[in-house]
Amino acid sequence: MEDEVVRFAKKMDKMVQKKNAAGALDLLKELKNIPMTLELLQSTRIGMSVNAIRKQSTDEEVTSLAKSLIKSWKKLLDGPSTEKDLDEKKKEPAITSQNSPEAREESTSSGNVSNRKDERNARDTYVSSFPRAPSTSDSVRLKCREMLAAALRTGDDYIAIGADEEELGSQIEEAIYQEIRNTDMKYKNRVRSRISNLKDAKNPNLRKNVLCGNIPPDLFARMTAEVQTRSADEPMTTFVVCNECGNRWKFC
Repeated sequence: MEDEVVRFAKKMDKMVQKKNAAGALDLLKELKNIPMTLELLQSTRIGMSVNAIRKQSTDEEVTSLAKSLIKSWKKLLDGPSTEKDLDEKKKEPAITSQNSPEAREESTSSGNVSNRKDERNARDTYVSSFPRAPSTSDSVRLKCREMLAAALRTGDDYIAIGADEEELGSQIEEAIYQEIRNTDMKYKNRVRSRISNLKDAKNPNLRKNVLCGNIPPDLFARMTAEVQTRSADEPMTTFVVCNECGNRWKFC
């Protein structure tokens, strides 16, 4: 299965390099019939190949099917990613009480699925409608855009999400530059602090929210005091970043 997906990815990468997407539709249709897993997405990086085809192709059927595949793969981020997780999920005892009958649990679960679907649709609409960052020939700015894009590639979330990390990095840099209007030390410290936040292994939800569009690039660029995150086994944590010196600390 993995070898087959890798073969598809290589074919699509060649199509992108040659700027000839002939045959892409057939490959995408074959991919649609493959039961995708998060591990398969991470090991083959097929999401990047499909996203590249989507951006380059002028065939509406190709772009539509590519978007559909990427959207379906995003759902893997919301559920258990391994067979072990699925087994553990099945072993969890059912929680029942007079105040929480099974019917209510079913209704709540359906509501949560519906809410997640609405959130994903809102993300897709936002990301596609956000204006592209204007190009620049400034070597300092170009380097900063590259470093921000590299920070967004930390982990494999950007593959499953299908985000254009290079464009997002450019949008973040553009917002920083428009506020500071210079590439002096203040500008560099601001870029450095954003990169540090995006790479932070203890705060992965921040990076996911930026990739998904929940946190717009311009908001992330000027985000000053706190980014809050909560997981099931840790208290509310506030991350503080100084825009002047780039120093970073946290408190609970």
